[in-house]
Amino acid sequence: MLKNELTTLLKIEYPIIQAPMAGGVTTTELVVASSKHGGLGMVGAGYMSGDQLKSQLKEIQKKTKSFGVNLFVPNEFLVNKTEVNDAKEILHLFHESLLIKEETTTLPTTETMANNFREQIQVIIEARVPVCSFTFGVPKESMIKKLKQNGIIIIGTATTVDEAIEIERLGMDIVVVQGSEAGGHRGNFINETEESMIGLMSLIPQVVDHVTIPVIAAGGIMDGRGLVAAFALGAKAVQMGTAFLTTKESGAHNVHKEEILQRKEDETILTRSFSGKYARGIKNEFIQRMKEHEDSFPQFPIQNTLTQLIRKAASKENDKECMSLWSGQSPRIAKKQTVQQLMEHTITEAENVLNKLDVRL
Repeated sequence: MLKNELTTLLKIEYPIIQAPMAGGVTTTELVVASSKHGGLGMVGAGYMSGDQLKSQLKEIQKKTKSFGVNLFVPNEFLVNKTEVNDAKEILHLFHESLLIKEETTTLPTTETMANNFREQIQVIIEARVPVCSFTFGVPKESMIKKLKQNGIIIIGTATTVDEAIEIERLGMDIVVVQGSEAGGHRGNFINETEESMIGLMSLIPQVVDHVTIPVIAAGGIMDGRGLVAAFALGAKAVQMGTAFLTTKESGAHNVHKEEILQRKEDETILTRSFSGKYARGIKNEFIQRMKEHEDSFPQFPIQNTLTQLIRKAASKENDKECMSLWSGQSPRIAKKQTVQQLMEHTITEAENVLNKLDVRL
């Protein structure tokens, strides 16, 4: 009932992709379980070095051949010393409260980010990863061609119709359309955040009307009802993040998981205080106190580097007020469960909804 050309292309039983959440959430256990139980597990490799990615891929490939890797497309940025020093001064009060010892911070550069990206691509090709997705932009056409020549299925991330059209024009195979409901960072790359805040239910049919490649829906989808709604609008699969984040196999901090399980839909907010790029997460003291300063903070990935010690110290101390607690807009639907339970509940619910509606997609 839920099979289509996309499930055939990705060789998966169910049209469910586990979102590639970077920063340690996508453990080998999470990726393998997602694939083992009928979906597509994805490694969020945005912050990984080539060697770190290679190491995890070896672990995964011992247990499954069906999975994918997501990368951040590097963008040019400048290091403004005045911005950096001002940000450090503002962030110093959190260093004091968390008893963080001052350390010399090595800031990334456009060159180091680009070099790491090329290393990641080479690792993916050498490891024969079957699926590679991109966010924060699109890779060069020469890189897309190289990946396709090596039999790799390529997925782009779009937050607007124009971005989806560009992804298809470049020759990518599939597009993930990411609505404004999504947790964490969003993949806009043509327009700024404000112009790219289209809700998923509005975005899906408009993209479907303008591209011919399969569409994957992402943003706020947590269960079978969301899957059916996305299918009704023309999507061929869904990508779920927050729903997988609270599973047993997820590498998210236990405090992070519990916060999502206890929160309501009006308790998430967009902030660029943690990383310099807007991301949706649960409101806490850090976000609230930094709100008046966030417009002056350096861009991603500079600010992300400057707040790294704060986030690490807060995680160590189980301090929810200084952690980046990324979450989509549907936390009330999140459950404490295994990946197997999530997959089974989602598919069973979707089939029950379809049977009630007497619809065959």
